[in-house]
Amino acid sequence: MTVPADFSERSQTGSVGAGPAAGPTIEDVARRAAVSRQTVSNAINAPHRLHAQTLARVQSAIEELGYRPNRVARSLRRRATRLIGYRIEPVAHDAVSPVLDRFLHALADASREQGYHLLLFTPADDADEMATYDEMMSSATVDGFVLSGTDHDDLRPSRLYRAGVPFVSFGRTDHDEGHAWVDVDGAAGTAAAVEHLIARGHRRIGFLGWPEGSGTGDARVDGWRRALAAHGIAAGGAGAPILRSVDGPEHGGAMVARLLDLAEPPTAVVCASDALALGAMFAALARGLEVGRELAVVGFDDAPTAALVRPRLTSLRQPLEEVGRMVADLLVAQLEGRAGGGAPAPQGGVLLPPTLVVRDSS
Repeated sequence: MTVPADFSERSQTGSVGAGPAAGPTIEDVARRAAVSRQTVSNAINAPHRLHAQTLARVQSAIEELGYRPNRVARSLRRRATRLIGYRIEPVAHDAVSPVLDRFLHALADASREQGYHLLLFTPADDADEMATYDEMMSSATVDGFVLSGTDHDDLRPSRLYRAGVPFVSFGRTDHDEGHAWVDVDGAAGTAAAVEHLIARGHRRIGFLGWPEGSGTGDARVDGWRRALAAHGIAAGGAGAPILRSVDGPEHGGAMVARLLDLAEPPTAVVCASDALALGAMFAALARGLEVGRELAVVGFDDAPTAALVRPRLTSLRQPLEEVGRMVADLLVAQLEGRAGGGAPAPQGGVLLPPTLVVRDSS
């Protein structure tokens, strides 16, 4: 595909073929910085190739002239779509908080700022999802992917990695193989919740979690266990029982009802989600217990409802906006590095801690 000279060289501030009134060109920048056109191109597409002083001079000229590289022309030359594929997970009808909404907004904003946009798709199941990845890459529909909703036996990262497909995942699996990922440290979060409850005088601290096998859920259980062990409390014993169920307020309520029927019920519970925590609170209130004094409850995710219910729910807030921006930055660095012949994509993971937001329930 041949890109017309005017189209490839004009700044996005001007119009193609607009003559003297059009925006500054790459040649204008080169003249102002006293460098070649190729040097300006390198400053934009592969800055690592230039000496620091030369790069600073070109960047200064770009800023003075108000030059903006024409991203459409760059995409045509590179045969890039500047689209990032992302599967939207279905939301349960009883979801207290669609947590990934915050992540998706941040991902979309950060991608847009760097000249990329999201292409959302909704495959019917996991097999259809893998087929969609294959189809999108073979047809050059997108430049790369962002994954979310990972778990222990998730095979998507290893398959995409072996196929050489650019991607970054929100979450870890047992098949990371060195690819780039960003995740929230759920274990650190539940450990912080236990430390908070211990400081408030609690020694019988239960846990309401999800079925085993969920990478996210298992990490949250591990943090609870480790924090209890640090205080000489045996997790899973009479003083620190653990129950597991699928997510949802009704399941949280049913589990805490079982705990309250014990001879020595826990005085506090840490929950794998706000949905379970809200169910636990409602069940305790229905029995006439004062939540926060007779039973402390801590959730996870800090959904909007956490601050609206009464008593207000203590919860762990995930830094989802930061996760979204970091995922976008890692993937764009990978795509720009490959497209521009620059440094290889960054590998390895980034683990971010959640923040305990203390409210009435604890």
